[in-house]
Amino acid sequence: MLGNYYFAIVGHYDNPVFEMEFNPPMKTMDSSQSRDQSYKRDDHRHLNQFIAHAALDLVDETMWTTTGMYLKHVDKFNEWFVSAFVTASGKRFVMLHDARNDDGIKNFFTDVYETYIKVLMNPFYDMN
Repeated sequence: MLGNYYFAIVGHYDNPVFEMEFNPPMKTMDSSQSRDQSYKRDDHRHLNQFIAHAALDLVDETMWTTTGMYLKHVDKFNEWFVSAFVTASGKRFVMLHDARNDDGIKNFFTDVYETYIKVLMNPFYDMN
């Protein structure tokens, strides 16, 4: 899994339910470079949120034209690809990535969907 990944679960009303970044480990650096890097990483996080939210319209359009849950690449922004997965209940899993790994991303979406179903099936889980 080389490359940068950003994963988000988006609810029915375009509200973020969960988000996580997967970045490769960085080399050790001194404190001045570390502060500059953390500033860039924070700015980068907001850019990822913006790209994922901007791609939701394309996810909605693609969702109605296909019968599958996995939508592959629905958008591209500079070096970032946007892949999506739509659950049976309409929640959207969005993945931003800079390396093409279609099989790995499809397997990741499938595993996350299975875990999501298991959580929903738990009798002690309260939806809201």
